[in-house]
Amino acid sequence: MAAGTLDTANSTPLERDARLINAREHQIRPGDIAVGVIIGRSTEFFDFFVYAIASVLVFPALIFPYVNALTGTLYSFAIFALSFAARPFGALVFMWLDRRHGRGVKLTIAMFLLGGSTAAMAFLPGYAEAGGMAVVLLALFRLGQGFAQGGTWDGLPSLLSLAAPAGRRGWFAMIPQLGAPIGLFVAAAVFTFLLNTLPPADFLDWGWRYPFFVAFVINVVALFARLRLISTPEFQELFESRELQPSPVTEMFQEEGRTVILGAFAPLASFALFHLVTVFPLSWVVLSGEKPVRFLAIEMVGAAVGLLAVTLSGAIADKVGRRTLLGSSAVLIGAYSGFAPQLLGRGTAGEWAYMMLGFVLLGLSFGQASGATNSSFSPKHRYTGAGTTATASWFIGAGFAPLAALLLASNFGLISVGAYLLSGAVCTLVALGLNREWGRKTD
Repeated sequence: MAAGTLDTANSTPLERDARLINAREHQIRPGDIAVGVIIGRSTEFFDFFVYAIASVLVFPALIFPYVNALTGTLYSFAIFALSFAARPFGALVFMWLDRRHGRGVKLTIAMFLLGGSTAAMAFLPGYAEAGGMAVVLLALFRLGQGFAQGGTWDGLPSLLSLAAPAGRRGWFAMIPQLGAPIGLFVAAAVFTFLLNTLPPADFLDWGWRYPFFVAFVINVVALFARLRLISTPEFQELFESRELQPSPVTEMFQEEGRTVILGAFAPLASFALFHLVTVFPLSWVVLSGEKPVRFLAIEMVGAAVGLLAVTLSGAIADKVGRRTLLGSSAVLIGAYSGFAPQLLGRGTAGEWAYMMLGFVLLGLSFGQASGATNSSFSPKHRYTGAGTTATASWFIGAGFAPLAALLLASNFGLISVGAYLLSGAVCTLVALGLNREWGRKTD
């Protein structure tokens, strides 16, 4: 298929007009791409953590008041997982939109659906007002978030990787991952402010709704930042050369399915730890009767530590190779799983030790979790393969982690959480062992 045909089939007149005005002097530098990637990922993770925090602090009391606090939190985490189940279906639908109407159209619809689903939660009635319909609405809005997230893959991390200078791919691979600690920090800060300034009754009545309104506004800002990049001649050139062209999922699996499967398991240590230092510990300490404000402050410090560790991962990966860093991090996470979860039951000092050490390990591993497989795909399937692998990794490694961890801990003690985390570390090491080409130092 000729480049001109690709341009006609996958670009609307509006996108072609935007291409002429959006880029500064029609040039997009790697620094511009990096800023766009960070803004986009930060907004997605802000949405993610706003919901996650509300799953612990709000929904058990507002939506599930008819059961005890532990059961209500477990129900809340079950709905939390719906987003990850819906994401693959959203990815398929939005990939079709991408091929038929262009990436700008797809991304605009996906971002507005994501922001709309998030903002709709701000109007969610409680069980006292709507009964079981409140549960149904929460589940539908969560499914909407997940479906939309399936369409927010814009190929910018791949573009950033392709723009990386020789010997700096590890550094550029970690840039999209900075969005996670940034999103967590901002979300925790907003909830901390609300909890500190509002009486508990006001917070539960209307205060918690404010972050969901903020999420919609942030999504609109992020949308324009990302559209500016995908509308540029540089992006279109890579698209036309098939570097960033969506390919049929069935064809991609037939030709490079092994890479997708192994790639989905490679970051499991990181993705399991992701929720075990962000969502699960907040639920555990709140259910233990502690004040959420104090622990949210710990999470904010942890997010700052994680931000530094993610940044450090880029420098380390360029020195020793991404595969080596991922493998070493998995070994350390396995060792961490043997003793760290029990620290959550040993007071404030134990909580600080668990969180800070956990965020260091998370930053080092998560910083390279999405970069190890992108370069393993052929140019023909890089866009679809990278997005599919990321979707599968989050579903397998993270979607049910808070639910599984809380269920295990409440029935078998905190040591069982360590066993769960250890299983993720083992999966990472096995996947890396089966494909020794990933993340070589020369990549």
